[in-house]
Amino acid sequence: MIVGKGNAATEAGELPSQQLVDDMHAYNEALAKAGVLLAAEGLHPSSQGARIAYSGGRATAIDGPFAEAKELIAGFWLIQVKSREEAIEWALRVPVPPGHEGTGLDVWRVFDPADAPDESMPAEERERERTLRARLGVDDPDA
Repeated sequence: MIVGKGNAATEAGELPSQQLVDDMHAYNEALAKAGVLLAAEGLHPSSQGARIAYSGGRATAIDGPFAEAKELIAGFWLIQVKSREEAIEWALRVPVPPGHEGTGLDVWRVFDPADAPDESMPAEERERERTLRARLGVDDPDA
């Protein structure tokens, strides 16, 4: 997963320039053409979101906005690639917004049931995961 960081402009709800939108579309098309793109979305400012906090075994919703824009997510790409290096290669190709300095993206590996050794996941749980993935149309990593 490639995660785009928020900033003051994204938190203010400012839309990107048409040039950046065009560059992002071209990037997304390249991901799709390579067959690695699973999802790509921009996110609304945190003022339109909520956080869930836990205390004493209970969950509570806290309405946005949230103070630290640099800790927020402005968008993401979910890609399926063969290695960490390939994910980083794709992340390095993300168009850079004009004037952007500092950390702009994070690359995270998404946990997959295939990452767990067979003995750590009971057969019943593994079968439930396969059934859910089939229902969602997601490839079975064990197939």
